[in-house]
Amino acid sequence: MSGKLKILVVDDSALIRQTFIRILTENPDIETVITAQDPFVAVNRLKNFVPDAIILDIEMPKMDGLTFLKKIMEQHPVPVIICSSLAVQNSEAAFKALEYGAVDIIEKPKIGTKVFLEESRTLIIDSINAAVKAGNKKILEPSVLFNVEPKLSADVVLPKSENVSVIKTTEKIIIVGVSTGGTKALKVFLEDFPADSPGIVIVQHMPEGFTKSFAGRLNDTCNIQVKEAEDGEPVIRGKALIAPGNKHMLVKRSGTMYYAEIKNGPLVCRHRPSVDVLFRSGAKYVGKNAIAIIMTGMGDDGVAGISELKSAGAFTVAQDEETCVVYGMPKLAVERGAINVVLPLQDICRYIFNKL
Repeated sequence: MSGKLKILVVDDSALIRQTFIRILTENPDIETVITAQDPFVAVNRLKNFVPDAIILDIEMPKMDGLTFLKKIMEQHPVPVIICSSLAVQNSEAAFKALEYGAVDIIEKPKIGTKVFLEESRTLIIDSINAAVKAGNKKILEPSVLFNVEPKLSADVVLPKSENVSVIKTTEKIIIVGVSTGGTKALKVFLEDFPADSPGIVIVQHMPEGFTKSFAGRLNDTCNIQVKEAEDGEPVIRGKALIAPGNKHMLVKRSGTMYYAEIKNGPLVCRHRPSVDVLFRSGAKYVGKNAIAIIMTGMGDDGVAGISELKSAGAFTVAQDEETCVVYGMPKLAVERGAINVVLPLQDICRYIFNKL
């Protein structure tokens, strides 16, 4: 370890600030927790204190959290986690936070917030860990590795099949896994597809309550239809399905038709939805008919799954380091030998169509 972490908490509630101090300082890997009741006080704190990560509320006096986030990212970038009661009620604010560079969003309820934070210690620590690893743009080595719950594989949702044999057809399915930085990446990626594109299924790590409005925003600007997936929904040409937040999504086959299965289950690679679960199902039910893409994101969710897809005959693509917000998931997939080609984000769609 190169040192312990320093955290800045910016929230106008004294109770919330005190709760964060207690939760964070109990972790032996966190050295200092400094608080500020509004962004102006936070700016003064930052003159003499350089945090490894900032936990930031949105709704505050004098200056709202989004304005502060934008200024921080433009002037002195620091990994930021949004913890706000507006995360669900005001999805526009949450999406703005992601666009401005927030690494993660924790939904803070208006009632029972103190109890929620106490019960969400692991979630908070995981978010801080992700923020530190994400850094400003490229993935960085964290100064501290936290002790977290064991990671489960896709086996807990869908057992791995040996000797999978899927008949190759002329109908392709595009299978995508993406995490940190995905809100912008998917917009660039999906807007390039023409209306008659092959069916697309996507896991984007995103909290429950965000995916439906996120899909709606993309649907407004894309030539294809983009929507939050429903259980049993067909995967058809001209449509992209995004896994609902807090639900796993699998792609399955019935005769010549592919469809999405939405189900509950434990966290896989500490995520629900999990890219590995989607990719595992693609290897089992789509195989040679799949084009699999792993995009910007922290951690290793999807790395095992895309390796299985390649072994099943799928063509695999990774987003390159230069265009990734966090070159984590694609980097590990490349290192594992699971990728056929590495491409800049803006070239992936065109390359796929040349392959079809």
